[in-house]
Amino acid sequence: MFAADIPGRGRLEIAHLVLDLNGTLAVDGAVAQAVVERLQTLSRIVQVHIVTADTFGTAATLGGFGAHVQVLEPGDQVEAKAALVRALGAAHTMAVGNGANDEGMMREAALGIAIVGHEGAFARTVVAADIVATRVEDALDLLLIPKRLIATLRTR
Repeated sequence: MFAADIPGRGRLEIAHLVLDLNGTLAVDGAVAQAVVERLQTLSRIVQVHIVTADTFGTAATLGGFGAHVQVLEPGDQVEAKAALVRALGAAHTMAVGNGANDEGMMREAALGIAIVGHEGAFARTVVAADIVATRVEDALDLLLIPKRLIATLRTR
């Protein structure tokens, strides 16, 4: 479990990391090696969950670094992602995403990070997030280098 004391916010304890795939972890379906390496390290600290509509059909190739991969059925994907966060325990879950179907999980999670990358980001998802980053590597590094997270979230 990841834990950090955030001045003005309190103790943040993260047991689950829920990530969108396309536009967040992957660009055009491909996950960069630097992202894979970070996820391998994080999987020793928190449970990593990748939840995706699998737009590019690459989700089946992602199980090699200890992540739980879930391909969403067609339907209300906003609610499906939010329900996953609730089922895992929203108070101990960090969500990372960029799309319209990520807005609900941002609202539910204890910590939400929106990625504004190559695909851009859905405006309401950005508003629902606690933090906005331009690269997923930077978002993942917030757990790997906790002083960055503390500096961003502290209010005193």
